[in-house]
Amino acid sequence: MRNEAGLTLFVPVYNEEALVVSHTRRLQAYLKSLGLPYEIIIGSNGSTDRTVRMARDLCRQDPRIRLFHLPQKGVGRAFKEGVRISRYDRIVTMDMDLSIHLGFIGEACRLLDQYDMVIGSKITGNQRRAWIRTLASISFIRLAGMLLRIRFNDYSIAAKGYRKALVQRYLPCLDDQTFYVVQMVYRASRDGKRLTEIPVACTDLRGSRFNLIHEGLYKFGNLFWLWLFGLKMKKEE
Repeated sequence: MRNEAGLTLFVPVYNEEALVVSHTRRLQAYLKSLGLPYEIIIGSNGSTDRTVRMARDLCRQDPRIRLFHLPQKGVGRAFKEGVRISRYDRIVTMDMDLSIHLGFIGEACRLLDQYDMVIGSKITGNQRRAWIRTLASISFIRLAGMLLRIRFNDYSIAAKGYRKALVQRYLPCLDDQTFYVVQMVYRASRDGKRLTEIPVACTDLRGSRFNLIHEGLYKFGNLFWLWLFGLKMKKEE
């Protein structure tokens, strides 16, 4: 049964044994302070360390913590599974490193009463990240704005809030890797959905979990194909 009163917090993980227990407990404490029904869904995709075993122990301690494990790596694939099994209509995503200030969760939850999607933006907020990652993000954001005519400033996985109905609308066409946020923002903007963006504080000084060259080629390539798709859609209208 659909439940609009609570909040699903989805956290994708890949080999996070060093953080999964302590940071899940931090999330529990914060969510408890909101005074809402909640669940934390930990979505392991391809983890090979003790992350899954440790997360299962957390689930046994608190039924509001839920876990699934997909043997193949793919954060988009994990996100789609998390949405499918979520109990609540408001879904917020965070990374397990908690590099985004936790205040985004409460603000996104509040804004999802009015909007279909809430975008947390590091560019318009305050960020401490490696300069090369910041430069790559800015370049991608500007190119996405030029090609797709979407005027937002963050397409990363973390710090995003969704109404479940919005995600379900686009679920069949979402990417299995890291490009699904761009796809969702683009399609939702085209369809006149209600999107808003808020600044977030980010401190992320650990190394990227992705190969930056491979990830750059993958994302810029997908951006080009999405642009071609948009051109085709315009011709058919």
